[in-house]
Amino acid sequence: HPDIGIFFLMVSGIMDAFDGKVARTKKNRTEMAVNFGIQIDSLADLICFGILPVSIGLAQLRISGIFTEIVRRRDYEGRYSVLIIFLVIALFYVLAALIRLAYFNATSDLRTEEANETGITYFIGLPVTSAALIFPLVMLLHYMTRWDLTGIYFLVMLITAMAFLLNVKIKKPGKLGLAVLIAIGITEFIAFVVAFTVWA
Repeated sequence: HPDIGIFFLMVSGIMDAFDGKVARTKKNRTEMAVNFGIQIDSLADLICFGILPVSIGLAQLRISGIFTEIVRRRDYEGRYSVLIIFLVIALFYVLAALIRLAYFNATSDLRTEEANETGITYFIGLPVTSAALIFPLVMLLHYMTRWDLTGIYFLVMLITAMAFLLNVKIKKPGKLGLAVLIAIGITEFIAFVVAFTVWA
């Protein structure tokens, strides 16, 4: 069910905010352990913020009143075209997340050198972890407005995927910025629970 998926997506976002801090407390890590941590972190990010949002969208399609009505209309020749478009967007999103994470790993040394020189750490393109804030917001609006926003969900997915691939530097948030993002995530979580309880 999409609601269960959104719940775990938000939990994943909150946990991701702390995994780096936990890893850095291990001062005796070998170089192999550090590299292993980078790879396993990216794999977890791909599953949580790449595949899970797509799974939520596909689950939403299954219960979407508008989409179900379109598919059932045998007089509408393009009824399956809508499904194909959504599936293409979903595939593109996963591939964009995969490319973004692979590029992040491949340029890790370059970013470290630049950070040592300038004292500022940048992301290239929108971080995939932003999915933990973006998609719950769409589902929150879905419950609060009582509108079927399945199409909007996939449109947001397409825009987010393109943002992953942007060749734009985004400054990594500091402690204050990270605290704000965590606060937004917790607020979304509480609002989602309230909205689901009241309007679902």
